[in-house]
Amino acid sequence: MLETPPLLTIRRPARRPTEAQIAAFRGLPASYVADAMGGGGALDTAIAPPLPEAVRAVGPALTAENRAGDLLATAAALRVLQPGDILMAGVGGFGGCAAAGDLVIGMARNAGAAGFVTDGPLRDCEALIRVGLPVWCSGLNPASPTAKGPGRVGEALMIGGRQVETGDMVVADRDGVVVVPFARIDAVIAALETVKALEAETEAAVAAGATSLAAIDHVIDSDQTVWL
Repeated sequence: MLETPPLLTIRRPARRPTEAQIAAFRGLPASYVADAMGGGGALDTAIAPPLPEAVRAVGPALTAENRAGDLLATAAALRVLQPGDILMAGVGGFGGCAAAGDLVIGMARNAGAAGFVTDGPLRDCEALIRVGLPVWCSGLNPASPTAKGPGRVGEALMIGGRQVETGDMVVADRDGVVVVPFARIDAVIAALETVKALEAETEAAVAAGATSLAAIDHVIDSDQTVWL
């Protein structure tokens, strides 16, 4: 006879970026972080801020995997959420109802969350504005989810086309959400120095009147380009 699977599985967070590592990403655009990862790390474009206000969040991921139309794992994750975490609530991209609303988002804010990311819709738009926690989602839907499970907290999660694990570094702004795998945090921090220098150089060139990119000009003017 098969055993009944648990309704809820919670893995206590075992790893977390240091405060110095987290601080290295603060104030940087998500686009810089994606560039430092060779153009990778971004979640699907469908996951975006639903509100018009400028938003930004930086912090470690705490994952919550729910079945479609459910939020049991998301609600349970509040028990292990640490101040500064970004709650990543997966619902398999289901859009038939909200993945959460202002009450759960408000509780996440009260627990010290730095942000909330889901691949499903949210609800209670006007109340979300009052809550004030930065959120990213696939849109808005007024229907409520259930809380029946099953669900998993702290386990690897597929969200927005990428695997995210608790402790990964999340950088999110109006452009979208970028996730840095825990093992790559230091390498990406180092690469960010080059990205910042190149961005500053290009911004200065644009301000001075540049009409093309020097790196592309080099290709156009080389024997690798055929003019017809």
